[in-house]
Amino acid sequence: MGSSVETLEFQAETRQLLRLVIHSIYSNKDIFLRELISNASDALDKLRLESLTDSSLIETDTDLHITLEVDKDARTLTVRDNGIGMTRDELVELIGTIAKSGTAGLLEKIKEAKDAATAESLIGQFGVGFYSAFMVADKVTLRTRRAGTDSGTQWESDGEGTYDLQNLDGLPVGTSVTLHLKPADSEDGLADYLSESKIRQIVKRYSDFIRWPIRMAGERTDAEGETTSGIDTLNSMKALWSRPRSEVTEDEYNEFYQQISHDWLPPAETIHMRAEGTFEYEALLFIPSQAPFDLFSRETKPGVQLYVKRVFIMDDCEALMPNYLRFVKGVVDAHDLSLNVSREILQHDRQIRGVRRRLVKKVLGAIKDMQSKDAERYAKVWAQFGRALKEGLLEDTDNTETLLELLSAASTHDPEKTTTLREYVERMKDGQDTIYYLTGESRAMVENSPHMEAFAAKGYEVLILTDPVDEVWVDQIPAFDGHPLQSIAKGQVDLDESADGDQETDAEKARREQDFAALLPWLTTTLSEQVKQVRLSSRLTTSAACIVGDAHDVTPTLEKMYRAMGQQIPPVKRILELNPAHPLINALRTAHDAGADDPALAEIAELIYGSALLAEGGDLPDPARFTRLLTDRLARTL
Repeated sequence: MGSSVETLEFQAETRQLLRLVIHSIYSNKDIFLRELISNASDALDKLRLESLTDSSLIETDTDLHITLEVDKDARTLTVRDNGIGMTRDELVELIGTIAKSGTAGLLEKIKEAKDAATAESLIGQFGVGFYSAFMVADKVTLRTRRAGTDSGTQWESDGEGTYDLQNLDGLPVGTSVTLHLKPADSEDGLADYLSESKIRQIVKRYSDFIRWPIRMAGERTDAEGETTSGIDTLNSMKALWSRPRSEVTEDEYNEFYQQISHDWLPPAETIHMRAEGTFEYEALLFIPSQAPFDLFSRETKPGVQLYVKRVFIMDDCEALMPNYLRFVKGVVDAHDLSLNVSREILQHDRQIRGVRRRLVKKVLGAIKDMQSKDAERYAKVWAQFGRALKEGLLEDTDNTETLLELLSAASTHDPEKTTTLREYVERMKDGQDTIYYLTGESRAMVENSPHMEAFAAKGYEVLILTDPVDEVWVDQIPAFDGHPLQSIAKGQVDLDESADGDQETDAEKARREQDFAALLPWLTTTLSEQVKQVRLSSRLTTSAACIVGDAHDVTPTLEKMYRAMGQQIPPVKRILELNPAHPLINALRTAHDAGADDPALAEIAELIYGSALLAEGGDLPDPARFTRLLTDRLARTL
């Protein structure tokens, strides 16, 4: 039995919002079912909570659940729960109006939005879950009875401007929302929401971890081909992150990791955390044991999924994890966000930024624990993800010190093992204050570089940095633990020569400078197109020459990287350093003193410069000319 039907008008702002939701806001119409299931889950949560103090609220049905019902003949889809339900007044307040401050201002911004993405971003600040039903339905009928009351209410509307209310007797406790579906229309993004497979797909994607069972009648075909009907539970309800860590087995963690990452190997590390207080959330993160093939692809995005109260919101949530930790997989389940929150809103949400900071510290802390407690596992993780982690030295100033402690690099100390900066500092020679490094394309190229000669001869350890990102971060990080970082291919090198008893006296330095006083400016002028200065070197022992940069010059490799990215920077002239003890350099000095006008000297100068360029792995500006000069010179010696 029911009372007479009362027709009411939507609040003015509600009508405007309904039109926006139905016609222009959401491009993905599947989310209507996510919203209705989430509302049903909330209703079940509220009934369970209130029944703790009033057990009479749960009358006879203690099996709390959500049911989906399909009627293909009537073209209806019903979402039913046996949760707390609503009174007539609650129904009017929650659905007939939008009783929140700032409604008019929000609508004005939505109208001014230039595209659907901006409008969706704005609508996400508000939350309009129930209204999304009108995207797929011509009419919505809602029946509900509040637990602890005798009478129920029916609400019905076509979403245009009015809704009908009617009191109904005999309704069960809870709420049912029946959608009179529009015809399927692929061009408008309307799928066939009467299809069992489509419903299962949506539930699996968005509501798989809802704590209450989601049930639907379905058909099964056995091995003999016979079809039977039965009730299926569509969701797994296995939200591991909501359970205490002590109750979850390693196999369960590995299975869940494989499900979200599509990686058949178990993770290197599992991070399970819970935060309570002003902003509650749970997180279950995994550090993979192997880098994905597309880790350094431009299209690669962070692998953390966002849930709100177990409801899936989005993949690849950039707001939760910085780009340099894009290899981390997992989920974050926030308790206090709107289901309609957008990526743009998350980027500027103060609480989300706080969550991000804590997640980053937790991940870096887990790797730090590996480093101190399980060196072998840490070495494997660094080998897979170290290059990405070093990007954090450019992006994340808050964690620079932690990242420097984690950094591991090859060095001249050991041909097989890498070293941390802390270990390098502990091995420094007496009196050494600087951390020396050299960048290059490969270890072999760096080890055979002329710049290494004096350091190898005097036993100074040099870090060997061969990742492209190394060219950038070393210019951004001036020091580690008070020890400056210095490239041995830049600036002046002043090694402590007294350590091996070979300290050069001031008189000897002055005499050497006098010997080369005429040659150096002549070479600087002769090679002015290629170098900005020619000077004597203290870093060479066997090579005739090498090319170095000033302390703040861009390296040739970095110069190439900028150009590859389309950034045209002016060519950087560098410095040619000569080994005053090398026979070729001394012979050139003698020949120059005998006759500076000899044209062959200029060609020899070019050959010395070209050889130095090749020795560091550089590209000759004119390979054909260099080859001709070299073959001509060789021919004259035979």
